[in-house]
Amino acid sequence: MKKILVFALCAIVFMGCTKKNEVSLMNVNDFNTEVNGKKVSLYTLKNGSLTMQVTNFGGRVVSLWVPDYKGHYEDVVLGYDNIDRYINNKGERYLGAVVGRFANRIGHGEFTLDGKKYELFKNDNGNTLHGGEFGTDRVVWDVKSVNDTSIVLNVVLPDGMDGFPGNLDITMTYTLTSNNEFCVDYQATTDAPTVCNLSHHSFFNLKGEGNGTILDHELMINGKMITVIDEHLIPNGNFIQVKGTPMDFTQAKPIGRDIDAYHPQMVNGGGYDFNWLLNKPFGQMGMAAVVVEPVSGRVMEVMTDQPGMQFYSGNFFDGKSTGKYGKPLLKHESFALETQLFPDAPNQANFPSAVLRPGEEYHHTCIYRFDVRKPNKK
Repeated sequence: MKKILVFALCAIVFMGCTKKNEVSLMNVNDFNTEVNGKKVSLYTLKNGSLTMQVTNFGGRVVSLWVPDYKGHYEDVVLGYDNIDRYINNKGERYLGAVVGRFANRIGHGEFTLDGKKYELFKNDNGNTLHGGEFGTDRVVWDVKSVNDTSIVLNVVLPDGMDGFPGNLDITMTYTLTSNNEFCVDYQATTDAPTVCNLSHHSFFNLKGEGNGTILDHELMINGKMITVIDEHLIPNGNFIQVKGTPMDFTQAKPIGRDIDAYHPQMVNGGGYDFNWLLNKPFGQMGMAAVVVEPVSGRVMEVMTDQPGMQFYSGNFFDGKSTGKYGKPLLKHESFALETQLFPDAPNQANFPSAVLRPGEEYHHTCIYRFDVRKPNKK
């Protein structure tokens, strides 16, 4: 009788009664190296339910193990199985990384600040994407502290790096909370006027890496408008209402329901690759999105204090690169939800400003909270 009772409890408790081999950690030895004389390693965080591994090369989340409604674990973020594949990358560059110093795109790779024009490194169809040639994802972060549930990382991006002005001092904290949250907190200061917009770029699949498409994931986005983009994904400064368009996620729907529907913006995006204006006050924490995987019952809620969120549906994966478990990384088998300021903000006067000046502090919090609910499919 006791055995039956224990089994029943294991099936309904979020943490589950799992075997140790249900979480397969990456080998630390495969991530130990030096880059430009700085030590790189792999760090493991646990909160009793979630297990996450992070490398200080680019502040990358390499793996994130989350239970389903039965307590069975899957690694729900895409990644590579050794540090060389991140350093000498031949596939998707931004897996699990922090991106900046300006996340998303800056049109024509240039902006003007206080009357001075800055020319940036162009790495995306004549534009600057996620900071340029190096950015925050191609540098080694200093590990300031680490414990069972949290790691604090710091980096100073030097004046002139990728064309940006000012020495930008960034401290980033990853925490696994007791509420099954993966919390990302950024703080940054500068010694000269600059722009700053940081974001987290994990590619998620709530089925687990390599376990099929995300087209049946049910997504709600707390936003009624998106920034209008051209064929190079650069905003023109305007917004459009999503109601009546394929971009309408104000009510939860499968990601794949309208992904092939015709709309000029969907043509430009090649699928979903848009920045939503969130229906919440800028600077206050609020709901950005909710994602449900209908078979496993895994739920991911996204909260932030930022005004925007980029939803990307993995449009450019082509299967030529494999993930950490040897499976090809295919189109629409992952999604990214990147809380941030709006793309091309340095060139768009009607967008919230991305300018950071000496004496000011940039702050950004993003929370990915995991839960389970009873599946609606067998």
